[in-house]
Amino acid sequence: MQDQEKAAKEISIAVSRRKAFAMATKLGLGSAAVAGGLGTSFADNPPATSGGLPKKNYKFVFVNHVTTNEFFAPTIYGIQDACAFYGCSYQWTGSQNSVVSEMVNAMQTAIAGKADGIAVCLIDATAFDAPTAKALDAGIPVIGYNADVPAGSPNKRLCYVGQPLYQSGYNIASRWLKLVPKGGHVMLSIPSPGTLNLQPRLDGYIQAIKDHGNPVSYDVVNSGVDQATELSRIESYYLSHKDVAGLFGTGGGDTYACGFVSAKYGLAKKNVIVAGYDLYPQTLGYINSGDMTFTTDQQPYLQGFVPLQQMYLYKLSGGAVAPADTNTSLAYVTKDNVHLYLGKSRFEGSSNAEPT
Repeated sequence: MQDQEKAAKEISIAVSRRKAFAMATKLGLGSAAVAGGLGTSFADNPPATSGGLPKKNYKFVFVNHVTTNEFFAPTIYGIQDACAFYGCSYQWTGSQNSVVSEMVNAMQTAIAGKADGIAVCLIDATAFDAPTAKALDAGIPVIGYNADVPAGSPNKRLCYVGQPLYQSGYNIASRWLKLVPKGGHVMLSIPSPGTLNLQPRLDGYIQAIKDHGNPVSYDVVNSGVDQATELSRIESYYLSHKDVAGLFGTGGGDTYACGFVSAKYGLAKKNVIVAGYDLYPQTLGYINSGDMTFTTDQQPYLQGFVPLQQMYLYKLSGGAVAPADTNTSLAYVTKDNVHLYLGKSRFEGSSNAEPT
């Protein structure tokens, strides 16, 4: 046993703590021995500082499904901040209206242009499999962000950065179901049915309704992907269903449209529950005024900063630092805490500044 402990203590202090624990297991040592030995060694002899990470002119491409949607303004700010920090550059490309073929073409162009990494919103279950494989074969890392392929998919993207979308829908519906009267009728909207950034949220809503002990009936409205259409369709729905007990969006634009209709027709005074996703400045305003019940923060800034950071580290380390799945959280914004989000911020979507 003494020989084993001596061997463990002689492990280089450059070895990470995780690797140290793995090595200790192989040597038959307990975690206490590692904490008492290697832990002290690190404290007494910390690695020398290197002066920070080097700036590298890596070129990363972000392929998005709604390139002009204001939800992604903080995402772009996150990309820009990471680029400034690491010395990289980026391209923001894809489709304005969730046209998958345009996104695939953007990936192919990035591969042909020898991008150093590609981050893509995986809104289709199979369409991105081939370009992802092609990119990886060319040594180009591919990260999914904001939307992901289903579990068990053959897509080989290295990781996903964003919310677990089905679970977020289920959790959000579980929250508003407690507020909707038993037997009430609600509207569920979805801007583009079937896309993997939105459909899992709607599926989560519907499953929560089925599982809940206070059942409600519901209609699903295809609200469309442009703001004018979303406003028109959700308002039209309300005008033909004035007894509706709730309006619930699955995206940023349709959630804002639900708030707009609520404010226009005074639905809060009628105890209509209105909720959904994201941090459009208008949505935050409707929460502050009491016209919306709550919205959900999925931290879009991190959906830009983290993928770029992970691609940078992957390239810098020659693949030794592998990208890791990152849950960008599920936080509720209500009238009680909306003041934290009001005012101009490049981090949480309440700035009207245009991305550059």
